[in-house]
Amino acid sequence: MNAHAATTAASAARTPSLPEARPETLGLSRPRLQAMSDAFKREIDKGTIPGVTVLVARGGQVGWFEALGKQSPTAPAPMALDSIFRIFSMTKPIVSVGVMALVEDGHLLLGDPVAKFIPEFANQKVGVVSGGKLELVAPKRPMTVQDLLRHTSGLTYEHQGDGPVHKLYQESRVRSRKITNAEHAALVASFPLVCHPGDEFNYSRSTDILGRIIEVVTGKSLGAFLSERILAPLQMSETGFSTSEANAGRLAQPFEADPWTGDKVALFNMLEQPVMESGGGGLVSTTMDYARFALMLRNGGTLDGVRIIGRKTLELMAADHLGPHIQTNGTLLAPGHGFGLGFAVRREAGIAPFPGSVGQYSWSGIAGTFFWIDPKEDLITVFMSQGPGQRDLTRTLARNLVYAAVD
Repeated sequence: MNAHAATTAASAARTPSLPEARPETLGLSRPRLQAMSDAFKREIDKGTIPGVTVLVARGGQVGWFEALGKQSPTAPAPMALDSIFRIFSMTKPIVSVGVMALVEDGHLLLGDPVAKFIPEFANQKVGVVSGGKLELVAPKRPMTVQDLLRHTSGLTYEHQGDGPVHKLYQESRVRSRKITNAEHAALVASFPLVCHPGDEFNYSRSTDILGRIIEVVTGKSLGAFLSERILAPLQMSETGFSTSEANAGRLAQPFEADPWTGDKVALFNMLEQPVMESGGGGLVSTTMDYARFALMLRNGGTLDGVRIIGRKTLELMAADHLGPHIQTNGTLLAPGHGFGLGFAVRREAGIAPFPGSVGQYSWSGIAGTFFWIDPKEDLITVFMSQGPGQRDLTRTLARNLVYAAVD
């Protein structure tokens, strides 16, 4: 631990800490970790990002946990170990684990058609652009639960392109936090698919639809289910779809305008309880909360004697489900990577422009949060910031700098 790693008594009362050890006893280089700290301090001093937190664990023990910079660019408070962040798409792995827990319970199968749970998807067509016009054709096969988990559903995100289907998303209420999960699912089902299910990886609102399936299967709200099956058992007491007014002084905030482009940065209000509990991107959390989730994954599905999911189920989730024949669209998957059931999965030691290990799995959030688990090195990293436009830089820096510290 360094000088930044003193956890406050208040934070400890909120979320239990993980076991700690000196970096050198875990096969981590203290000088290289300090070099990582110095690199992020330089970026903060340059005005790239307001502040960050970084947690590195190996062998199930935390060897480095620090908070750097400011929690908000408009307030004097420093970034804290227990600052609260919008984790956006780091919600997806949590919801995916929830879905697989229901698979383990026998409530659904990966091969089940989505329409079995949400009938509106039974009549969805594929949008094919021909002669400049959008033509609708029947899908070659139904969209399945597995398609939603691995983003081969044919659904998309409004910001993932500018084609005619993307424009339908953009012109709708699909981004509203004031519609229910049921209304959101019905709206998404009313749009054409961008491809036939199973043909392509298109990052999408698929995990939002999984959240609605959880509600249909369990009869509970997504938030209630996640709390009961994952968050409460893991003592992730700071994670939810909003946080209380009492935590207003702990919220990590971005610059009001992107420091590189000057574009306005607008992120959702963490104190506002949304109507839609977005399974694809709605959770707020802390670094330690998410580290507890990551350590559960590293442990094969258990933490502190509590089993969340089975070891073989987790192995299935962390395996590549795209293979050589499913086309990968977009830039979210780095070269040499595939996608499993809720995570990106590293398929090759090379190809990608940053270090890692085959079998490493990870995901990130659009506002700048990121985590990965490297089973080969028994390494976990959780990185948090609120700098949307700088997320590619900070993710790559974190990878380069953490792996440089591995002895």
